[in-house]
Amino acid sequence: MKTILLIALIAVAFTARVQERNLAKITTDLQKSTYGSALLHLVELHSMAGGPVQELIDAIEELINDLEEELEELEFNFQVRTNEHNSLVVSLEQDIQDAVIDVNNTQDTLDNLLFPRRVQLQVRIEQIQENQEANRKNYDEAILVREQEHEDFELQIAELNDATAAVDDALALLETLTNPSLLQVRRFQNSLKNIEAKIKSRSKMAPMIKALISLASNQNFSDQGIIGQIVNALNEFRNAIVDSINAQTAAEAEAQADHEEYLEQLDEEYAEFQRQINRVNVDLTATNEKIDQMTEFRDQRDADRKQYTAELELENNTYAEETDTYTNLKNEFTRELGISEQALSVVQSADFSNIKV
Repeated sequence: MKTILLIALIAVAFTARVQERNLAKITTDLQKSTYGSALLHLVELHSMAGGPVQELIDAIEELINDLEEELEELEFNFQVRTNEHNSLVVSLEQDIQDAVIDVNNTQDTLDNLLFPRRVQLQVRIEQIQENQEANRKNYDEAILVREQEHEDFELQIAELNDATAAVDDALALLETLTNPSLLQVRRFQNSLKNIEAKIKSRSKMAPMIKALISLASNQNFSDQGIIGQIVNALNEFRNAIVDSINAQTAAEAEAQADHEEYLEQLDEEYAEFQRQINRVNVDLTATNEKIDQMTEFRDQRDADRKQYTAELELENNTYAEETDTYTNLKNEFTRELGISEQALSVVQSADFSNIKV
């Protein structure tokens, strides 16, 4: 019985010494931080005031509960923020992807459809304008040619009229040659030469007047039969001149009518070219408007992409900062919670009256 009692006393003494060493270690650990020192100071003041131990225990336990609740709220709020961050990141990345697709599709449409279409229309207008220029060139050339032809016609008619007058003079002169003198014969021969001068060598009547001159050169005009033959030849020659005048006048009228018809055709062709240009211009205007619209849309979507990218970068940076803040707060709460639990163990020890801060 004595042996058992001795063993019990030794055990109690040993336990007290262990508790004393543990308490000293906890006190030392608490003094390493401002928060721990503040709690120890509170314990010391409470011990000096002789307040109830349970009251101090309750206060520290309430502090521990507050820290646990704050830590739990911190965890909850950060999880909510993380969910918001992940959702926003997914949304912004999708917005960026959609904007990139819109920019690429729009640029593809511009490069492969609208820009080539505009070039085709511009080339078509240039081709039609070249046709118009050729048309006006033909128009101007036709006028110049017609004017030249008309001048030639008027010159030929003038020559023929002069020849007719010369023939009439020769016929009038023949009427006076009953017993012609040498001077009269010479005058008549000169009259025939004058007719020859009026008729160009390229004229179809040139051989006829040459034959008359040859005939008259070998005559003394004393034979009235010869004179009658010359008169008949001159009348035939005059009729041929008049027929030529009539034929050339008719040909000139026909040429003028053909010319005017040709000019009308050129004008109609030119007007048709202009109608074609107008139609192509309508298409070109619509194409340019579509290009402007799609270019504006492309630029806007590219601006959206840049904006979304900036927002995503800002969100990632903000979330990284908030994560650092959360980690620091969590570490602080965890540390304070551990310190509070250590302080509670000090208060719950058998004797803390000798604690000094």
